[in-house]
Amino acid sequence: MSNYSVFLPSYSIGEDVYKEIPNICEPYGKKAVVVGGKTAMLKVREALLEGIKGSNIEIVDFVWFGGDSSYENVEMLKKNPVVAKADMIFAVGGGRSLDTSKTMCDQTGQPIFVFPTIASNCAAITATTVIYDANHVFKELYFPKKPATHCFINTKIIAEAPSNFIWAGIGDALSKEYECTFSSRGDKLDHTNLLGVDISRNCVEPLLKYGKKAYEDSKLHKVSDELEQVILNIIITTGLVSVLVINDYNSCLAHSVYYGCTTLEKIEKNHLHGEVVSYGVLVMLTCDKQFEERDRVYKFNKSVGLPTCLAHIEVEEKDLDKILRKAMETGDIKHVPYEITTEMIYNAIMDLENVAL
Repeated sequence: MSNYSVFLPSYSIGEDVYKEIPNICEPYGKKAVVVGGKTAMLKVREALLEGIKGSNIEIVDFVWFGGDSSYENVEMLKKNPVVAKADMIFAVGGGRSLDTSKTMCDQTGQPIFVFPTIASNCAAITATTVIYDANHVFKELYFPKKPATHCFINTKIIAEAPSNFIWAGIGDALSKEYECTFSSRGDKLDHTNLLGVDISRNCVEPLLKYGKKAYEDSKLHKVSDELEQVILNIIITTGLVSVLVINDYNSCLAHSVYYGCTTLEKIEKNHLHGEVVSYGVLVMLTCDKQFEERDRVYKFNKSVGLPTCLAHIEVEEKDLDKILRKAMETGDIKHVPYEITTEMIYNAIMDLENVAL
């Protein structure tokens, strides 16, 4: 038996959660630099400054992350002297912003604390980052040695964000249970992977139960119990699965479909990650002939406006060759219970086009 370590994420959640920053962050130093998206930094600025008031922590600067999760932006941040001298990094924003800081801090060794301003995916607590190339097309996955030191989930700030982020987050979180249980099917699982796969089985039901109400509340910028449960599902439940299971089980065909779609410029411009992943879930369930479950998710997608066909994500049949070529190149469908071919994915897409519930 080989030795191994598991670093579990920790988090705080609530409408005034930034008041916990001094208690949690002071042991790591005094000087913090906030790195994030421009809008995200504006949204959290006052709350962060209020949160550290009276403590030994000083925020010395607010630095833009560069606009995409790329190695070029990681290097840009590493060369910034203010960032390099910081005792700790406060990463704020959405997935691409957080992933950029996570990748950088893994390389520099700086403690990183994350402050998600939207709940569109589980990037805040995972030990995985998604790297894109200069054309905003998926390049590869990067694996930090451990998750962020701590995650601060401010439900008020997340509720004030545009509701389409929660909407897309629901779509992304729907994939975790189906992808994890499918890619691990038939395998003999050790303790850590078994724990992660079992946690994944708690992803879908809360979303189907609370998702529609949470989405409606997010449109009203209202913090509710349903919204909090969905935020926790999107960020924490799926994130814990990602931390515990090997990458072979972490994502599968639904994400391969998404990565294939990133080859189309209109996807990057007009559609969110989780939105397209939710369509990929339907393709995957169709491909695996889980028709009853497919129909259940299909009805839910329709009820909240998530995509159920190619037209909803502005994809035409003539685009499929390019999409499927990229989808087959990803590592997500290499560890599966049976070989998945281009023809199988194409047929699943076409079968899905004929479903009208």
